[in-house]
Amino acid sequence: MIKIKTLLVGINAKYIHTSLAVRSIEMYCKENNTNVSTKEFTINNDEDKIINEIYEEKPDFLGFSCYIWNINIILEIISTIKKLLPNVKIFVGGPEVSYEYDYIFEKGIDIVCIGEGEKTVKELIDRFNEKKCIDKSFENVNGIAFKLENDIIVTKDRDLLQLDEIPFVYKNGLEGTEHKILYYEASRGCPYSCQYCLSSLEKGLRFLSEKRVKEDLDFFLKNNVKQVKFVDRTFNCNKKFALLIWNYLIDNDNGITNFHFEISADIVDDDMLNVLKNARVGLFQFEIGVQSTNDATLDEIKRKTNLQKLFDKVDKIKNLKNIHQHLDLIAGLPFEDYDIFKKSFNDVFNVYPEQFQLGFLKLLKGSGLRINAEKYGIVYKDKAPYEVLYTNLIDYDKMNMLKNIEEMIEIYYNSGKAINTIKYGIKFFNSPFDFFEQLVTYWVKNNYNNISHSKMKLYEVIYDFFKDIKDIDNNVLNEIVKFDILLNDNIKSLPVWVNTKYDNNFKDKERKFYNNKENIQKYIPHLEKYDAKQISRMCYFEEFSIDIEKMINSNFNLINKEEVYILFDYNTKNDLIYKVKYHYLERGTFNET
Repeated sequence: MIKIKTLLVGINAKYIHTSLAVRSIEMYCKENNTNVSTKEFTINNDEDKIINEIYEEKPDFLGFSCYIWNINIILEIISTIKKLLPNVKIFVGGPEVSYEYDYIFEKGIDIVCIGEGEKTVKELIDRFNEKKCIDKSFENVNGIAFKLENDIIVTKDRDLLQLDEIPFVYKNGLEGTEHKILYYEASRGCPYSCQYCLSSLEKGLRFLSEKRVKEDLDFFLKNNVKQVKFVDRTFNCNKKFALLIWNYLIDNDNGITNFHFEISADIVDDDMLNVLKNARVGLFQFEIGVQSTNDATLDEIKRKTNLQKLFDKVDKIKNLKNIHQHLDLIAGLPFEDYDIFKKSFNDVFNVYPEQFQLGFLKLLKGSGLRINAEKYGIVYKDKAPYEVLYTNLIDYDKMNMLKNIEEMIEIYYNSGKAINTIKYGIKFFNSPFDFFEQLVTYWVKNNYNNISHSKMKLYEVIYDFFKDIKDIDNNVLNEIVKFDILLNDNIKSLPVWVNTKYDNNFKDKERKFYNNKENIQKYIPHLEKYDAKQISRMCYFEEFSIDIEKMINSNFNLINKEEVYILFDYNTKNDLIYKVKYHYLERGTFNET
């Protein structure tokens, strides 16, 4: 019997992403003697390039994994592919098509896979191999909708798999994943019922076995993978399972791999903290969804969060000084006007997470908020990702201001470019939100929003913005901006607008430092094999008129105006806060030997 050719296509949001769904289905099919091939692209690839590569494969059965970030380009591709390969049968799956699918059959699609896809796709391929056409017998494949003549037939729900039945998706190696994030799934389901999310629609929680999860983690560790992102919706909802994995990763740390988890901070307990304190700096990253600090909003969206516990645990994790925390906030939720959102913003920003994600509500198909959007006065875009335009409490102008604030956060805070400058400058405003709001006004007024900027220009803009703020000490501001610049970029020289009041002996001190072997052994021993000139290219020697570190450690309250010398080492990364390591230099280091 001639077998059909099946091609699964994943279209990722970015080059560094990988398609877990496509890989999981591929591995399940192959493990169960059903042959498939896969291709991955990104939404930034040329559409014609994607079409040509699919066309060259000449598939009989073509499947796409559909999400809010790729559905638009997928529908365009399908429209063209149907003209080029009129006999190809097309199936789609994923959250974007699992809850509203009647319209999808008008787009040239033959079958929709609803919910979990591994076993469904295998059975579809096997059935199509037998029949070579779509007929009434497809009613026996659970978890699909398909069009037969003029009728849309929806079959029974698919029984959920035991997760150990699904092979490890990277079982056959890591070819094609170089410089990419690897996604990993140790559990499926979510115990919560958040109305903006689809995870709550999947009933029950399932976990990989201890044996299996350890084998999978060993693979990542032995292959020195750079980053693994767990896609488990609330990783620490099962305390025993979370502790098992965290302990195993700490005990078997390879010193390279970083693991990213989505957690609920309010259910972190002392047992978890006692384990986490032993993690290498940079081993773990936590993404923590706060979404809102307005109780009425949290109640309405059915998000059960103890905010007091959440912020207490975020603070305790922060004090461990070894885990990067990424806190999320959503604009456009019910019962949240501009002032209430402002409070939520300040509540979250004031804990100074390593990343602060200001997101905008997406009305996902199947979600409670999409179903009740009219009730809440939420108006959103017709096309994916169905992002909120305005609500009955936040108009479009205010929502646009929040968009601009998001941009400023990305440019200056999340990038790490001006983190200390911001922390210092915010003290001269009523709140973090007021600062960002005024920065946006300044940015737009000067037309900075319509042109691209170099790194140094971005520093100059925020420096110019702050220096005219009442009561700010411009000398202190200058030193902090200078510190932020040198923390982020190995530059040949500081820009001319940075004030550098060097004494006549500064260059001589710098030369003596680099020529003193004891200095190199003490501060930067990993550079001993290089000569002084080479080392000077890999480091930056700078004088400051205030003790920067004391000021930062005092939350910018204690400003000691004293001369200090700092060496920035661009050969060594700081895994948590800054991009480089720096060293305070003792006075005696300027003697030449």
